[in-house]
Order: sequence, then structure tokens, then C-alpha cells
Amino acid sequence: MNGKQKNIVLIVGFIAVLYICYLLAISKTLEQKGLYNTLSKEVLLSKNAPKQLSMLKQKEVYYDSLLMKYQLDGSSIQNNLLKVINSYADANNLKVVSFLEPHVISQNDLTIETYDFIVEGHYNDIIKLIYQLEQQTKFGEIINFHFEKKKNFRTGKYYLQAKVLLMSFG
Repeated sequence: MNGKQKNIVLIVGFIAVLYICYLLAISKTLEQKGLYNTLSKEVLLSKNAPKQLSMLKQKEVYYDSLLMKYQLDGSSIQNNLLKVINSYADANNLKVVSFLEPHVISQNDLTIETYDFIVEGHYNDIIKLIYQLEQQTKFGEIINFHFEKKKNFRTGKYYLQAKVLLMSFG
């Protein structure tokens, strides 16, 4: 064997020894390092569990207070909306002419409900009702309302009706 062949055998042998070392020692060390990292993350998460639990309890209390503040109890949004509209109408000389079933659209795991109702009364009272529904009770957003002046032919008097569309995301 000459010097060139010895060098080639030496290089191939060195590469083979490196590969065998990788298979027997380095790969197992890297696996153990990855396992150590995942276990240390789990330990860190388990240390934070009591803190997360207390934060979740605080969030639950906060969301319950929001539900009470915005007059949302355990029943459906439709019942709560009708209750708020009727109580406001009784207090402010409005008349609820119609309250239709909600129109429900489901897209991409998102449910959109549109409530359609008609109220009759004075302009300022209707505007205050719309403000209360959108800003104070947070049932959703008013996407459309249409005022219409109508005449009662029996009495000859005019009255104002408003058709309101309220959209809620569920």
C-alpha cells in the first residue's frame, strides 16, 4: 500500500468511526436533551397551574358580573332582548308592534343572528331605545333601522314606526 491509499483508508475509517460514534452516543444524547427540554417545560407549566387556576376564577367572576351588568341571565339572547325592549317600551310610551324570530346564519364556526323588530312611538324615545340596546346592554350592533311615518285613517293622526335590525354574534 502506498501513501495515497493509506490516506484514503484513514479518511474512510475516520468517517466510519464518526458515524458509529454518532449512532451509539451522540444521537442518544440528543434524544435525552429533547426529552429533558419537554419535561422541564411541563414542570414549569405545573408550577404555574395554581396561578392560572386563580386567574381563571377571577375571569369567571368578571364575566359573570358583565352578564349581570348587561342584563344577560341564563336564558336566550332573544328572551333577554325582548324583555329589555318591553321594559323600555313600558317606561317610555313606546309600542312594540312586532318581534320576529331571529334569522340565523352559520359560517366557519361563527353563528350570526339577526333580530328584526318594529317599535312605534316618538322619535326621541326610539333613538334612546336604540342607544340603550347598542351601548348599554351590548346585545349586538344595530345594522339598520328605518323610520316610517304612517297615518291612522280612523283617527286621522300620524305616527312613527321604526324597523330595527340588530345583529348578534354567537
